[in-house]
Amino acid sequence: MIDASREILAKTGFYLSQRLDTRRISFDFVARRDDTLLVTKVLLNIDSLGRKRSQELKMIASCLEGTPLILAGKSGAGKLEDGAIYSRFGIPILSLGTFTDIFVEGVPPFMFSAPGGLYVKLDGTIIRRAREKKSISLGALAEIAGVSRRTIQMYEDGMGATVDVALRLEEFLGEPIVQAVDPFHLKPDADEIMTSWNQLDQFERDVFGHLSMLGYSIVPTIRCPFDAVTRDRKVILLTGLERRQSDLSTKAKIVANISSVVEKDSVIFVRQLTVKRNIEGTPIILEEELKKVKDREGMLDLISERKK
Repeated sequence: MIDASREILAKTGFYLSQRLDTRRISFDFVARRDDTLLVTKVLLNIDSLGRKRSQELKMIASCLEGTPLILAGKSGAGKLEDGAIYSRFGIPILSLGTFTDIFVEGVPPFMFSAPGGLYVKLDGTIIRRAREKKSISLGALAEIAGVSRRTIQMYEDGMGATVDVALRLEEFLGEPIVQAVDPFHLKPDADEIMTSWNQLDQFERDVFGHLSMLGYSIVPTIRCPFDAVTRDRKVILLTGLERRQSDLSTKAKIVANISSVVEKDSVIFVRQLTVKRNIEGTPIILEEELKKVKDREGMLDLISERKK
């Protein structure tokens, strides 16, 4: 599913990061096309998605100004239906078939999953206008649809309906009333997953503390190739910390790759002196050098200098 979804996105003009290839990471790849940034996780069974992983996926997508997305094959209730949007913890979930319909065929989904089954989004304005044009009362339309008068009022206010009710209404009113659902404009709430720095080690507290003193907001991560998102009103930095020289090159290359796709700068702070000033465009900065930086302008100047 990962290879298939990546192939679809590549063929439809997306620029993709490399596969991360580990279950411990909260996302498998990121993909960008113009203003659309997808932070994507692929799961065989959606029931394996836990709250903590979903929180981090939402948080990372929010920090990077993107959309969290999950592709899945099934749930405990069975195979996911094509043409429908599912959700867990506020994250949109698609089958590979729905994903293909959207990007290859240009066909959006029209159904969404909610407690009780699959539903469709109705255009309440069209329902009201068509009903009034035919001089049909709420009660009469309710009888035709097989629902209550109050339910018809709620449909006209925008409440979703089951597929069979929507079909009965469309057939009687003679107008299309079902609206497509856009999973990429959903903005789920994103909470920071780490509210206390007591969980961090001394190196992390030292680096994040100095960046905070410079006026940056720090959002630590857990299941992620980078260790935090550092930001202010103008700047977003994918921020890594590495203690072992032997792991530095691998980590820097992964962070640089993601940075190029999300179009944000990246930086890695180290404790031990290294001869490399940057790795594939990601600046490498010694902790002692960071402590000498006096303001955010100095931080950005140092990053810019190390990128050369």
